[in-house]
Amino acid sequence: MEPSFFLTQGLTVGYRGVPLIQDVEICLNRGEILSLIGPNGAGKTTILKHIIRQMEPICGTVCLDGRDIGKIPGQDLAKQMSVLLTDRVRPELMTCEDVVAAGRYPYTGKFGILSPEDRQMVREAMALMSITELAARNFLQTSDGQKQRVMLARAICQEPGLLILDEPTAYLDIRYKIELLDILRKMAREKQIAVIMSLHEIDLAMKISDRILCVKADGGTVFGSPEEVSKICPIGELYGLEKGSYNALYGSVELAMPVGEPAVFVVGGGGFGIPFYRELQKRQIPFAAGVLYENDIDYPVAKGLSSHVISAPAFSVMQRQQLDAAADWMERCSLVIDAGTPARELNALNRELLSLAREKGIPVQDHL
Repeated sequence: MEPSFFLTQGLTVGYRGVPLIQDVEICLNRGEILSLIGPNGAGKTTILKHIIRQMEPICGTVCLDGRDIGKIPGQDLAKQMSVLLTDRVRPELMTCEDVVAAGRYPYTGKFGILSPEDRQMVREAMALMSITELAARNFLQTSDGQKQRVMLARAICQEPGLLILDEPTAYLDIRYKIELLDILRKMAREKQIAVIMSLHEIDLAMKISDRILCVKADGGTVFGSPEEVSKICPIGELYGLEKGSYNALYGSVELAMPVGEPAVFVVGGGGFGIPFYRELQKRQIPFAAGVLYENDIDYPVAKGLSSHVISAPAFSVMQRQQLDAAADWMERCSLVIDAGTPARELNALNRELLSLAREKGIPVQDHL
């Protein structure tokens, strides 16, 4: 079996000889993306700084393409590894094109003269990051988001085998976050570049990454595929969530559920109930919901925001006992919301639920 392009073995990192994170084990092939996730201060950036030789490991090894990274000459390493950290770069009197062109210097020789081919690569990298119009602008006169894209273009221009990024989506709006991650995914596959980055956006990390490294607050780590990691190290546990919840399947975050006995009953399903559940949460109004199928898109959101959700197994006809359980909670509420979910053969009992509410004199409405 061919060895991994990037590998750490028994890597222990820390400061002044004091271990912070021990036994970091990573293996990554060309064309793959690894994301580091974990709470602030857990040590994600520290791991990256040890990987790029900015800090010396306490013990263990970091290997790149079969070589101990600590023994690779600086000029050779600059051709194999490109780095973008969150540290502010303040180059004086440099245009954005000048900054991007700096990515070619490992290839230009001692005089730093760019060839026509080098300049073409600079233009291509800037076009890839949609910053061509910034070429002549002073780098210091650009926005934070524009600076981030310029620095990413510089990293791409370097043609590395390994690309290291610390929070590359910081300062980017949602459009450029998606575009950036799409570029990284395409670049990793087409150019066979290994990418290691830290991300705060858990949903994006799970969607783009081939491998995940969870860095825990207690110094432990969990490495594996997104699916493996989400089972071994639940996101709520990793971040110590005491309020709110994270749904790994949908990559969605819900705020803390309202406390108290339900005052409103929501008859939903098919996504129709979600806006009501979230609006009730905003108003801190406890609610009950049902009858919802366990594979319904409404279900995980309702479960995240209410402890009173009456459910039915997926792909089954709703049963009378489920209707009775829902009716019991509904009769304790002062308002019933009809979210507008179409009632068909399988969920026909929800029609009876609404009719029962009207018979009991409980107000039924389609808005809050």
